[in-house]
Amino acid sequence: MLLASGMSRSSSTVSSSSLLLLITLLAALLHCSLLIQLTVAKEQYHEFVVQEAAVTRLCRKHSIMTVNGQFPGPALEVSEGDSLIVRVINRGIYNVTVHWHGVRQMRTGWSDGPEYVTQCPIRPGQSYTYRFTVAGQEGTLWWHAHSSWLRATVHGALIIRPRSGVPYPFNGGKPPVREIPILLGEWWDMNPIDVVRTATRTGAAPNISDALTVNGQPGDLYKCSSKDTTTFPVKSGETNLLRFINAALNTELFVSLAGHTMTVVGADASYTKPYATSVLMIAPGQTTDVLVTFDQPPARYYLAARAYSSAQGVPFDNTTTTAIFDYGTSSSRPAMPTLPAYNDTATATAFTTSLRGLRKAELPSRVDESLFFTVGVGLFNCSTGQNCGGPNNTRFAASINNVSFVLPSTLSILQAQYGGAAAAGVFTADFPGNPPVQFDYTAQNVSRALWQPVPGTKVYRLRYGAAVQVVLQGTNIFAAENHPIHLHGYDFYILGEGSGNFDAGRDTGKLNLEDPPMRNTVGVPVNGWAVIRFVADNPGVWLMHCHLDVHITWGLAMAFLVEDGVGELQSLEAPPPDLPLC
Repeated sequence: MLLASGMSRSSSTVSSSSLLLLITLLAALLHCSLLIQLTVAKEQYHEFVVQEAAVTRLCRKHSIMTVNGQFPGPALEVSEGDSLIVRVINRGIYNVTVHWHGVRQMRTGWSDGPEYVTQCPIRPGQSYTYRFTVAGQEGTLWWHAHSSWLRATVHGALIIRPRSGVPYPFNGGKPPVREIPILLGEWWDMNPIDVVRTATRTGAAPNISDALTVNGQPGDLYKCSSKDTTTFPVKSGETNLLRFINAALNTELFVSLAGHTMTVVGADASYTKPYATSVLMIAPGQTTDVLVTFDQPPARYYLAARAYSSAQGVPFDNTTTTAIFDYGTSSSRPAMPTLPAYNDTATATAFTTSLRGLRKAELPSRVDESLFFTVGVGLFNCSTGQNCGGPNNTRFAASINNVSFVLPSTLSILQAQYGGAAAAGVFTADFPGNPPVQFDYTAQNVSRALWQPVPGTKVYRLRYGAAVQVVLQGTNIFAAENHPIHLHGYDFYILGEGSGNFDAGRDTGKLNLEDPPMRNTVGVPVNGWAVIRFVADNPGVWLMHCHLDVHITWGLAMAFLVEDGVGELQSLEAPPPDLPLC
């Protein structure tokens, strides 16, 4: 009896404990389920119809290429972890592709978009569906055409918010009261495709733009533009998040908002330590997120942007675009900010070198590939019997390590790589990891024997998982200037920048290995250098190029071919069935 009684009490105790444990587990599972529901990634489907639309700018009517008839194009808004399916239907008159600028495209290189690099173009009357996931990135990116100069009008914002329930790392973790996408651009009073085609035919520099724009509008300082000036209503005391995107083709920009301090909190969809400033410098391709508290006397205030032009003697668009931040007051004339001079390199440098990553960098302890790339312009000799529009009857060119990049025309590089031997002859894997000739890169008078690059379609092969460091060295061939270098498929740490020639013995110790900013586009200073580092963990073919479209047109580009790793998760996905044919 005692034994039986003891056994009964023990069973009862075990049963009660089991029940309590079961209830606890069920509660935990329910809690996890709710969390999963809160943070579950979504899939969005969009259709982008590339088509002509009529607009009026600077007193003239134009027919421009757009997406869905909008200029700028539609903003895509996602949460981190979401997947996008975007069907691009080409109802225009030009070949087109779309690049999702800054998206890592992990294993989905077929959706990256650069024409003849990862795909053949979408021809008029055809379509292609881009499929990718936006993972591990929060902030502001953008999308744009990556064919010829179509991105002048075919572009839009890509806004990536934290997943539901995940706090922002600024503003006390709270979402900003209001978010304002601000796309800075350039406007030509003629068809930009005609501009670049004329320049390509003659070898001359293309015409500069006729206006700068904010969200597609030039603003008060241009003819026939005042009534359409972009205006942002704001409320006293509110803190808003301004999402700046430099969508201009060829112009780096100083930006300032009269009477207000801007606090930078992110760049290229990576968070930064808060940095308060009165002026931004944003290169084409770059994005910058800033918080602004509207704490000034109620009035109207101009946001203004003008060129930062670092190349001496080179023509540029020396106009100023404006938008208005309006506290809801009367029609008093807006206050105008003071912008730096167009050649104020000291201010540009002060801005870029003040950015720091929010957290300690996850840098590899080793460097497997130490590369040194010279970047700059040059000149091709004119063909016999031909008249060319460059200096002294030459054609303008540009190069990396003296190789002027030539796009294929029969097959994309990624298709050729995936196809193996059957696609031989499209590219070669012998891009030089160092300049073929070492010289004083920033000398006042570089030998004319070094001005002419060699055309080629060359890639640099990287082993999956390799830690890569690249010194990007500007040159003073023909004209030195700041080059915004963009790498597809990757973010990278900017470890440092400086003037003159990079000296490993002198400059390596100055590199920031603690909290460097992470970006996808780095400005290589005029007559200077920048050092970037990344891990090659994304298989595919990834273009690196100057984001001044005039320079990529001239050949300032190369591509990394990152090999597959081990297993499916370290390998490029198979090409989709609707991949366009050349």
